[in-house]
Amino acid sequence: MSVPPTSDDARAHSEHLHALIREQIVAAGGAIPFWRFMELALYAPGLGYYSAGAAKFGGAGDFVTAPELGPLFAECVAEAVAPVIRQLGEDAAFLELGAGSGLFAEYAIKRLMALDAMPARYAILEPSADLRERQREHLSRRLTPPVFDRVQWLDGPMSDDWNGVLFANEVVDALPTPRFAIRDGEVFEEYVAIDGDAFVRAELPADALLSAAVRHVERQLDAPFAEGYRSELLPQLPYWVQAVAGGMKAGAMLFVDYGHPRGEYYDPRRSDGTLRAFHRHHVVEDVFARVGLQDITASVDFTALAEAGSGAGFDFAGYCSQASFLIGNGLEQRLAEHESHAPDEAARHALRQQVKALTLPGEMGERFQAMGFARDVEFGTAFLLGDLSFRL
Repeated sequence: MSVPPTSDDARAHSEHLHALIREQIVAAGGAIPFWRFMELALYAPGLGYYSAGAAKFGGAGDFVTAPELGPLFAECVAEAVAPVIRQLGEDAAFLELGAGSGLFAEYAIKRLMALDAMPARYAILEPSADLRERQREHLSRRLTPPVFDRVQWLDGPMSDDWNGVLFANEVVDALPTPRFAIRDGEVFEEYVAIDGDAFVRAELPADALLSAAVRHVERQLDAPFAEGYRSELLPQLPYWVQAVAGGMKAGAMLFVDYGHPRGEYYDPRRSDGTLRAFHRHHVVEDVFARVGLQDITASVDFTALAEAGSGAGFDFAGYCSQASFLIGNGLEQRLAEHESHAPDEAARHALRQQVKALTLPGEMGERFQAMGFARDVEFGTAFLLGDLSFRL
């Protein structure tokens, strides 16, 4: 299927960001690391994909996330983390990274209230000023004033001591990632340069941090990468996890994203990595196209995430597919309750379609996985069904 045409206004927006990135490349001497290009394409103030005002989520946007499908995903997450919040007591906080349209927050808060596990505050760490305003407007309409008063938006992680739950759905895949390539047995880093008016790949010898990270992966895989092999690797992931956890003293972290354990992520047949873009519900291979108008993403190495969480001082709590996680945390019961209140057969059909999208292998069920970590709390039964930790 062909990608829908771009409007004149959108094209002008993209050209503005293109010019900004071009200026950065020239100022840097002719090339910038790919991760810096991705950072600008997604987060440049007022121009980056997540910083500008266009719709991102749902049918009118570029892709659909699990919370956009309906309440079932968020309610099952609430079921999973409610025991943690109860253990931590009345001062517990819930921190959501990248809250999208605000739908997850709405559904999760309502379910936590029903479970008598509403945290003292529901904090949202959202880098996009535009999305912040959309979230604020949505939640102010959907929550009663006393509940809405518990919601707050942060400019950075909680640096002070805190206890609670950190949750991130489709966040790690959007972290600006370095890319590496193997040339004559050596590790090179992918850069972005200019050829005429187009962005093109370039390569420079990798620094010590990226080189060491690539060699670490090779040792784990017990085989060197082949000549010309190219992929993504986030050596900064452990530092990022520590940073977003901030001053958490006790609590849990839950990540849901699409990706693979390391052995599958770096499969020799996946010789150009997992990088791609999304635009109007189409997968776009050219990540340099429509800069600022399309999402750029890379799959998550869940083995690296397990290492990062454990390295940050948390106990590994579990790893399973999204389907197993949702089913193990009350999906069947949540569906039955919603069906019992559905006004007609069309509404019940929509609920069943929501379940299919969330759990079928060809939809989100197997492509997305959940991983949890805990510190001085018990996650309960959240990961008992469909354990995949042996694949890490």
